[in-house]
Amino acid sequence: MNTLLPVGITMGDAAGIGPEIVVKAYAQGLNAPCVVYGDAGALRRAAAQLGARLEVVEVPGIGHARPDAGRINVIACGPALPADLPAGQISAAAGRGAYDYVCAAIDDAQAGRIRAIVTAPLNKKSMHEAGIDYPGHTEILAERSATQDFAMMLANDELRVLLVTIHVALADVIARITPEAELTAMRLADRACRQMGIARPRVAVAGLNPHAGEGGKFGREDIDIIEPAIAAARAEGIDASGPWPGDTIFMRARRGEFDIVVAQYHDQGLIPVKYLGLDHGVNVTVGLPFVRTSVDHGTAFDIAGKGVADQASLVAAFDLALAMTP
Repeated sequence: MNTLLPVGITMGDAAGIGPEIVVKAYAQGLNAPCVVYGDAGALRRAAAQLGARLEVVEVPGIGHARPDAGRINVIACGPALPADLPAGQISAAAGRGAYDYVCAAIDDAQAGRIRAIVTAPLNKKSMHEAGIDYPGHTEILAERSATQDFAMMLANDELRVLLVTIHVALADVIARITPEAELTAMRLADRACRQMGIARPRVAVAGLNPHAGEGGKFGREDIDIIEPAIAAARAEGIDASGPWPGDTIFMRARRGEFDIVVAQYHDQGLIPVKYLGLDHGVNVTVGLPFVRTSVDHGTAFDIAGKGVADQASLVAAFDLALAMTP
């Protein structure tokens, strides 16, 4: 990894808080060169509203970006957004733009032109209005980079959690809990921790059922599927353990017993992380051929355009991307 390459930040949905937190992050100061995939007009309007002394310059590609202090280099991708785009509202134009920004960043990351991707939030309904039907960033990143084995990891100063299943209805989760899915998740959890500088990661696996099945009383998935997968992971040299009851595993990890928790489904894993606060949470897509980190919050349409959004999660995502690409 060439640490002299810029980090690519995607602006996200322009009707949300993306432009504002990008401008605030630049104004605060970032710890490495970067470029933004987004809309120059939206960023200029955000900078003017915030009174930020930043020059927003649209450039045709990475080679034209200058890492000058006080300058936001914006990679041209997609049609310009209307100047009167309303804040806090679903917009097909903003949804299409957010998708285009991510795709352009993926292509540059694949080509080795940027060091990592850091994403501001997009809005699924806005993308849907534009005819783009993805559950979120994760699936776009995996499909465009032709990645088969991937997972979502949420991290903050106290917890790291990786999911076996991501954006799927709870009624469909059990069918997706397979030995292969469990083993893949443990491999990715081990890999993610190593990328973050942990030499011997301790991977704890949460049970699917209450009390991890209570010896089969509350379902046999933990015994018949998860336990054999843990044994297989250990045979590969991964320091995996469990399945541990889901109601105590996160507390134990927070106390330092484990380096990462493999959770079985979306809310099992994300509620504990988000309960600790969104300000410094980071979303990481593990398994991609490049590093991608993201904010741990949505487009926040309720406060968009008001100048009160907090850039802390974006800055944390940026710093973690740097740490994962030394």
